[in-house]
Amino acid sequence: MKNLLVTGYRAHELGIYNNKHEGIPYIRKAIISRLIPLLEEGLEWVITPGQYGVDLWACEAAIELRRQYPALKCSILTAFGNPEEQWKEDKKAYYQDLISKVDFYAPVSKEPYKGPWQFAARDELLFRKTDGILLVYDEEMGEASPKYIKQRALKKQAMEDYTVITIGAEEIQAIADEDRQNLEEESTAQDDILW
Repeated sequence: MKNLLVTGYRAHELGIYNNKHEGIPYIRKAIISRLIPLLEEGLEWVITPGQYGVDLWACEAAIELRRQYPALKCSILTAFGNPEEQWKEDKKAYYQDLISKVDFYAPVSKEPYKGPWQFAARDELLFRKTDGILLVYDEEMGEASPKYIKQRALKKQAMEDYTVITIGAEEIQAIADEDRQNLEEESTAQDDILW
């Protein structure tokens, strides 16, 4: 697999409204843990739709992985021009910073938002340009926007060689629990040193 689509929940679907939320690093770690084996097998591009949420956290993960895998490239392909136009200033600044760090950025339609056909055109291009998808989505948590992209990915997988990889809530929670346990162990070890 050379090109991987990475997408999933929008931030608001997870109850996340700023970049300081404690869950974001665990989502990024889950993405990184799934990308590393793919990088070892020759993954070259991480491609996202660039919506605020998993898409952008995946870009952060790819940028972080460049230290270890300098050949990794990252792309954002949005549905329409200036998707951040209505965002608050802090989110706009965050988005512009990420765009400056990716290897390729382009809107599928250069016009501002005109209609849902722009999302359909973007998704068509994303599926055409990728060999598989890494989807952060857990149906047991209830339906959300990633449901539709998952249905499309499963159809493509059934018709041709297209890989579908998912990350669910349990996997992210296990990473968070492990981190907390490690912090507690470090804290206990420091207490032992002090006494």
